Amino acid sequence: MMHIVEITTPGAPEVLRPAQRPVPQAGAGELLIRVSASGVNRPDVLQRTGNYPVPVGASDVPGLEVAGVIESGDAAALAAAGLKVGDRVCALVAGGGYAQYCVAPIAQCLPVPNGLSDVEAASLPETFFTVWSNVFDRGHLQAGETLLVQGGSSGIGVTAIQMAKAMGATVIVTAGSDEKCAACVALGADHAINYKTHDFAAEAMRLTSGKGVDVVLDMVAGDYVAREVECLAEDGRLVIIAVQGGVKSGFNAGLVLRRRLTLTGSTLRARSVAFKAAIAQNLRARVWPLIEAGRIKPVIHSIFDAASADGAANAHRLMESNQHIGKIVLTWSM
Repeated sequence: MMHIVEITTPGAPEVLRPAQRPVPQAGAGELLIRVSASGVNRPDVLQRTGNYPVPVGASDVPGLEVAGVIESGDAAALAAAGLKVGDRVCALVAGGGYAQYCVAPIAQCLPVPNGLSDVEAASLPETFFTVWSNVFDRGHLQAGETLLVQGGSSGIGVTAIQMAKAMGATVIVTAGSDEKCAACVALGADHAINYKTHDFAAEAMRLTSGKGVDVVLDMVAGDYVAREVECLAEDGRLVIIAVQGGVKSGFNAGLVLRRRLTLTGSTLRARSVAFKAAIAQNLRARVWPLIEAGRIKPVIHSIFDAASADGAANAHRLMESNQHIGKIVLTWSM
């Protein structure tokens, strides 16, 4: 048996409770990780509140990213991936991350970057896979272009800032306080806009001398979309990855036509192993060396004990407060 954190019923953070379940078994193309740390992400909160259905075949235990040691696995597939039992890895999973043991597709596992702890490694997969897939694969951000990140101090935001800067882009972010704006600039953002005191669209146009931004990474949607369309440059791309501001948006379609804009979006959890494997390969080849060189760094805000009665609940309360800068992580010390 293993310790887990389960959702007893949809609701507030206190519905997260420690429990026990049988240790899962790895199947073909999979490995079993003895988990040291589990990342906490906004989709976990949505799942807890009943607003993010679990994909077919995935564990109902929350948690989309883990780090730890390979306990067992498909020997042939492990060898083909250059991995073996006892290696330290981090992994993107479709569920089951809030647990002492977690099964992951081998293709969605990456070695822990040299010099990183398991806590730091557990903070990587969900945000790094998401940013690569949406900013670079869908948004086609290129060196010399400008990226606008909504929510620059979030886990996604701090990853997008560093990755885009490392790839040669100019980065503008929004955040909800001067403290958060300063933290984003310290991480490498060229400009930070306090959206509570400034119109981000007007500021983005001012900062780009009226040209507009090339790519927007949007976690808000709702009425943000209209303003994002206004501040996109010609051939600009808007990529929506969450709808915290609502699912309905109105915008000037004439600007889309005249500026040849692209509006797109995606979710990652339900995509195929093959799709996520391609992202993992790009991360290992192009981003992992930047982490190991210290050019991109994990940003950990808080660590909670998953085994305590209210550890996961407190982690979710912090997530919902929006007071964090960077990632929130659970640890398994028992």
